[in-house]
Amino acid sequence: MDQSYDVVIVGAGPAGLGCARVLQELAIDHVVVERYEIGASFRRWPEGMRMITPSFPSNQFGLLDLNACVLNTSPAYSLQREHPTGPQYAAYLEAVAEYFGLAVETGVDVRDVYPRPQGGLVVETSRGPLRAGFVIWAAGEFQYPARRPFPGAEHCRHTATVRSWKALPGEHFLVIGGYESGVDAAVQLCRLGKRVTVLERKASLAPLTSDPSLTLSPFTLERLERAQATGRVEVVTGAEVVAVEGERRGWRVLSREGTVVRTNTQPLLATGFAGSLSVIAERFAWREDGFAQLTAEDESTLTPGLFVAGPLVRQQQAVFCFIYKFRQRFAVVANAIARRLGVDPAPLEHYRQRGMYLDDLSCCQEACAC
Repeated sequence: MDQSYDVVIVGAGPAGLGCARVLQELAIDHVVVERYEIGASFRRWPEGMRMITPSFPSNQFGLLDLNACVLNTSPAYSLQREHPTGPQYAAYLEAVAEYFGLAVETGVDVRDVYPRPQGGLVVETSRGPLRAGFVIWAAGEFQYPARRPFPGAEHCRHTATVRSWKALPGEHFLVIGGYESGVDAAVQLCRLGKRVTVLERKASLAPLTSDPSLTLSPFTLERLERAQATGRVEVVTGAEVVAVEGERRGWRVLSREGTVVRTNTQPLLATGFAGSLSVIAERFAWREDGFAQLTAEDESTLTPGLFVAGPLVRQQQAVFCFIYKFRQRFAVVANAIARRLGVDPAPLEHYRQRGMYLDDLSCCQEACAC
């Protein structure tokens, strides 16, 4: 697989396919490489997990489906589901790739990206090197869970590794982390008649901000309220776990406040994701909050030509972790690449008109006054 492309896109999820479609419209030579299959992360979601952002077929009224990654498509229309499961959304991604004829190579494991002495980048893969003028890293985060957030975390099981909640033995579960994945785990276990205690470091349950990336979505809040009404789910706020220790008949979970919680079922980690950029961490400078430093065009400040697309993008304080957010940066990246290749970026104007070209972040800094 020793070939050259103008652009190599790593990852065939919504970010990778979305960027590929924009480059396709500009007739820029590119390929998408994927370690597993299209939509691989979504296929590995725990059974019962659904998209927290709602889908609705509103394209004919000028409003793009929140979960669409490509213009003029709608998961709601294709799937007839408002909150698709992971496998259902992966089916939508497959349909997008097939309909638009996107160039996707599966079974390609990317091991490194580094600059070429003569210019451009080399993408080292399991099938040989690829030479590229530019690389768009869109490998996402779900398959890269944060497994060691504190000492003793190896005693726990990360929720991202659970395929079926029914298969977990036990009647009372302890979930460490109270954001979306932690609450989803509690809801799924509650539906099975299990009792759940959620240890939450900070109060993400209260809607203290207008940014849904920083608090629970309405979809999740409603499900949590129903679960709590059963009396089987307890949420303990202000419980920052600092260690987990094994005991003869279970585990001890220690909080910074000195609280000790004992459990005889394996604790579940819902502590977020290290993210796929950990594979090529040395190609980036890093912010104090742990995210990669990027230019205004989502390019590495340390490795020219290496761009990032998807939920790992942070610009100032703007968080792009939902599809309807990070798709607004596809045309920003494509515009930067087009200009350097001498390609006319004029066809991208319709992305701006459809709300998929966010290059002015001032609107992201204002809180809702409603």
